[in-house]
Amino acid sequence: MDQTPIADMKFETALAELEAIVASMEGGKLELEASIAAYQRGMELMKHCQAQLASAEAQIRVLENGEFKSVDRNTLEAQ
Repeated sequence: MDQTPIADMKFETALAELEAIVASMEGGKLELEASIAAYQRGMELMKHCQAQLASAEAQIRVLENGEFKSVDRNTLEAQ
């Protein structure tokens, strides 16, 4: 299993590794210790992906009257 530092991973790379971990665990062929290690790595990858998505969401801007403004989540949900 790739042990690239998670903090250095791009979203797509982390997501691909997370999907590979899920597939290997669903296959049921991992020994107990390997399953535990895969689960722990998967949780860290998931947290990393969630943090990157939250960061991207915070950076979304809407062009309004020639100015960039932060997106109001409540306004988007009302639409």
